[in-house]
Amino acid sequence: MMRKNILVIGGTGLVGKVILRILKGRNPNYNLFVGSRQLGNTINDLVIDVNNSKTFDCIIDNKIDLIVLCTKDSDNEILKYAIQNKLDYIDITKPTPDLTVAYDLAIANKQNVNSRIVFGSGWMGGIVGNLVDLVEPDKSKIQETNLYIYYSIKDLAGKSSANFLAENVCKPFIVYKNNKPQNVKHFLNSEKYNFSFGIGKRQVYNLDVPDLFILNQIEKIPTVSVKMTYNSKFVTSLMGYFQSLKIFNIMSLRERKLLFGGSGNGDQTIFEIVIKAQNKTRKISLQSVKGQAELTAFSTVLHIEKMLNEDLVNGIYFSHQTHSAQEIFEVLNNYSTINLKIS
Repeated sequence: MMRKNILVIGGTGLVGKVILRILKGRNPNYNLFVGSRQLGNTINDLVIDVNNSKTFDCIIDNKIDLIVLCTKDSDNEILKYAIQNKLDYIDITKPTPDLTVAYDLAIANKQNVNSRIVFGSGWMGGIVGNLVDLVEPDKSKIQETNLYIYYSIKDLAGKSSANFLAENVCKPFIVYKNNKPQNVKHFLNSEKYNFSFGIGKRQVYNLDVPDLFILNQIEKIPTVSVKMTYNSKFVTSLMGYFQSLKIFNIMSLRERKLLFGGSGNGDQTIFEIVIKAQNKTRKISLQSVKGQAELTAFSTVLHIEKMLNEDLVNGIYFSHQTHSAQEIFEVLNNYSTINLKIS
């Protein structure tokens, strides 16, 4: 087998580092390059600034097979470059508004796509679709899918999700009810939800994640919602008050970034998917003991491994479309820091 050259752009960031660590451990035969704006100290460190296409020449010079994007690329310069140069590409960092733009761009260039273009920006590396698939493979039977997220402020978190919330907390986003898009705002419409893994009953509030778009627009599930709670009940209710009293609207962006930007030394993350199909409701619960970065990175590594085996034909995919649900379930279930329950 030829040695594969993989470039992780944003590889010095929190998730990028974990992706590189897991990739090295599982695939010592891959040749890994790290792209960032600062020059690193090994020959595999490349200077790449997504906002400056002049820095992209080193991608071809180093015969890169696959680009993994873990940094914000607002103008989709790397995506365009990958399509133009027939390079495999996966992106795991786009919030919903950016993902829809990138997906539309890829679809508009569909006839020029001679590589695998994969969007892995769903929750935790885009594995929710696989877990829904596992519980109910026939999507036409599913009436409703609700995702509930337990998010710890003690967890190690990258800047991107905090910045997204800071920038978008005052803007409405879309959830789907019987295929009708409804405008809602973060941290409103609270309900009580009983979490597994000993967390118990919590108030959960609206959160915008790409799975809303993916499950409704791509998988055609009529009703989709996502709600979250913080590990601190106080913080969760505070966010609800701030939104309902419009306090976020009078805060500066800098103040909002400080508010959302707290990052701890590591904690667990949990999410649960409730799937209502015809006459039964099923639930799948996942706990990542090592937190969000570990789970997102591990999912991404699974997508990378899938892309580098030759079975996946050229085209445009969401990450869950590249695997069978069963294989994802088995690999997640066998990972030492991940626990899965289906009920």
